[in-house]
Amino acid sequence: MTLLTENQIAQFQRDGATVVRGIFVPWLAQIAAGIELNMQAPGQYASENAVTEGRFFDDYCNWTRIALFEDVVRHSPAAQLAAEAMQSQTAQFFHDHVLVKEPGTPKPTPWHQDSPYYFVEGEQTVSLWIPIDPVKEASLRFIAGSHRWPHMVRPVSWADDSDFYDSDQTWMPVPDPDLDNGSAKVLEWGMDPGDVVLFDFRTAHGARGNKSAQRRRALSLRWVGDDARYVERPGRTSPPFPGHGMVQGQRLRPDWFPVIWSSSP
Repeated sequence: MTLLTENQIAQFQRDGATVVRGIFVPWLAQIAAGIELNMQAPGQYASENAVTEGRFFDDYCNWTRIALFEDVVRHSPAAQLAAEAMQSQTAQFFHDHVLVKEPGTPKPTPWHQDSPYYFVEGEQTVSLWIPIDPVKEASLRFIAGSHRWPHMVRPVSWADDSDFYDSDQTWMPVPDPDLDNGSAKVLEWGMDPGDVVLFDFRTAHGARGNKSAQRRRALSLRWVGDDARYVERPGRTSPPFPGHGMVQGQRLRPDWFPVIWSSSP
């Protein structure tokens, strides 16, 4: 049985993002408990993003040490959703990412693409962003069609807007669709707990600050498909995965990045 409609798949392929309603409701309590464990015992990549008000916490690559997350990765609908959106015969897990904006945290998430920060490229990639709190004003926003731009957006450090890599590679400037007189089509969905947004690693996205009186907790699960390959970057990637031993053009090693779903029996 398929999980995505033809229209959802078409929107993902055309615009680089789509939304699915309610599919993770049975997993909400487990995801919430996993996020609390993560915040109580942060991992090696945890970050308290610099804010003047509130708190913006994020951390990634904890699924192998937090069993609640591993169960979601292996047994929730996530892998099949990923494969269907990517139109891939397989869904290989890349990494998890917890993002928490506490109430009264006005700091926005800057516009960016995920792909330039990663050491993987391909036409078949997808992130699943699963909020466990109602999200209205602080939902993710996407520039429709940006996954087809000829150049990737310049990756920068969120702390000081400096270049993430020391490189002369051709990047395009960081966009701000709110200042371009409406020429860009921005996708944005209010979301309830259990909804999920699926978006291509190359889709430019950002989010407003959380000025509400409610937390904004989300778990993001990142996946790659059949055509995704390791690519050398001009510096330390995020996540870095030190000691991975992969070489240019290789599929991600399955002992570190397991194939969770396959259309083959």
